[in-house]
Amino acid sequence: MIYEVRTYQVKPRSMPEVEKRFAEKYEQRKKYSEMSAFFKTEIGPLNQFIHIWGYKDLAERATIRAAAVKDGAWPPAISEFLVSQKSEIMNQTPFSPLLTPSQNGPFFEWREYTHAAGQLPIMMKNWEVALETRLKFGPLTALWFTELGGLNKWIHVWAYKSLDERNEVRNKAHNSGAWPPSVRAKTDGRPIESLVAQENKILIASSFSPIR
Repeated sequence: MIYEVRTYQVKPRSMPEVEKRFAEKYEQRKKYSEMSAFFKTEIGPLNQFIHIWGYKDLAERATIRAAAVKDGAWPPAISEFLVSQKSEIMNQTPFSPLLTPSQNGPFFEWREYTHAAGQLPIMMKNWEVALETRLKFGPLTALWFTELGGLNKWIHVWAYKSLDERNEVRNKAHNSGAWPPSVRAKTDGRPIESLVAQENKILIASSFSPIR
């Protein structure tokens, strides 16, 4: 399973209309394949939304997208509002849940780490060992690494009922002494991955998002 993450930046004050047109057009698009999630930024880069689509592989993605465009079912008429677009293909880690309809939000924290080249195996092992502890405090929505697009990225997405819950959960996880994964790795005497950059943003799921 792969996921295409499409990140669109739109003009200020246009998000309500963009969201409306997207939701209306999605009613036609979903007969080809259903969207996994639709998020818009609450904290971080404003006027940005992310739509995520799951596919068996790149061949299925190409077939479905071509059929939807040919039929006029896609894309939504939002070009007048667009500032930029970005598409990335994500691979699941072996311990990432599938994106299935859920209601663990409506707030989602999207954390994007860029690691040095060749560090993915270390990253994978450290997270595999530490993740069990973190899951005691709250659900994981996704854990991916990039296949196409910006390389050497590690994406983890967490769901929260409120921003206060986010703070509480993160404090509990850190106080456990086994989170983040680098802390557990240091305790166990394993190598710690080399990170180049980190960023995060808080997203809100739209009403038509299967994950919200």
